[in-house]
Amino acid sequence: MKRTNDGGARRIVVISTGGTIASRWQGTGYAADASGNDVLATAPLPEGVTVEVVDLFNVNSSRMTAAHQLALLRTVHETLADPGVDGIVITHGTDTLEETAFFLDLHHTDARPVVLTGAQRPFGTGDGDGPGNLYDALQVASSVSDLGVLVVFDGRVHAARGTVKTQTLAADAFSDPSAERLGRVGFSRVDIERQPERPAPLPLPAAAEKADPEVPGAVPLPRVAIVTHHSDGDPFLLNAAVGAGADGIVLVATGAGNATPEIAAAVADAVAQGVLVAVTTRVPAGPLAEIYTGGGAVDLVAAGALLTGTLRAAQARIAVLATLLAEGGSGAGDPAHSTALLRRLLDGPVRAEPALATGGSRSASAVAARA
Repeated sequence: MKRTNDGGARRIVVISTGGTIASRWQGTGYAADASGNDVLATAPLPEGVTVEVVDLFNVNSSRMTAAHQLALLRTVHETLADPGVDGIVITHGTDTLEETAFFLDLHHTDARPVVLTGAQRPFGTGDGDGPGNLYDALQVASSVSDLGVLVVFDGRVHAARGTVKTQTLAADAFSDPSAERLGRVGFSRVDIERQPERPAPLPLPAAAEKADPEVPGAVPLPRVAIVTHHSDGDPFLLNAAVGAGADGIVLVATGAGNATPEIAAAVADAVAQGVLVAVTTRVPAGPLAEIYTGGGAVDLVAAGALLTGTLRAAQARIAVLATLLAEGGSGAGDPAHSTALLRRLLDGPVRAEPALATGGSRSASAVAARA
């Protein structure tokens, strides 16, 4: 379906993937089943926008897989191959939206925006937040340029990197605990307040060409596990992940990146077997730091692990996954090169130039940049 408001001056493609914004009552609970056209029909269109819908898949986002994310990445790149497209909006479930957004951002090479949004309340409810979030996402997608992949939710604009779900049920579901929001949207205005920081983007991985979420195992994909440290923690689960064939591991440490001498030794063994290991923390905000020995970050880094800065577990896992995919997938690539690439994704952001702050329903400078 195509919907137009005021002549279709800006052409936005909406890619529908499911989630709460598309969820209806199933008798025992909600599940995604509404089409993208159904979801779009609930929202007004910003002035001067034409919208086209692509129904890619329809799942609760807790069921998201790397195959889904690769298929979505491929679709985004195919959509942007059309120079007449001005931007993309992706409707997505909130449970794993932060992972998909970051994955897309790591591979986003285009100045045109890709905006993810969703809802905390299901499709068709009287107090649903989906229509407003979709309207705001369309407004942003038709107004900005050179900002990478964005998350728009509850009137706020967030950079993909660092943004996580911080509220299970509240409307203001997303934030970056370690940074300010990127901007805000409302009353037909999009105001960008700061520039996002992004590493140089990765090319489309070869696995994206064959990934099919309907055919499990259509292409071999890396296995990346998350293991959490806690009091009484031991290396059992980390070793089990290695034994199960993990190509990468994210260790969720305590504090600024601390565990135990036994876990540090297990990390060293994993790295010696070619496993990529990244260390994040269970603390909501702040960077990791090499402060403590005795199994702390000093020892984990010496064992070959990389610290993830302010990235938390889910997005750190995506960085490891993207590294492995860039290196050719499961069991491929040179470990030293993989480590260097992962370090760049974790530690090497560069400022996007120019970042545009808009003062109306459309950015004059964004239009000029696309002219």
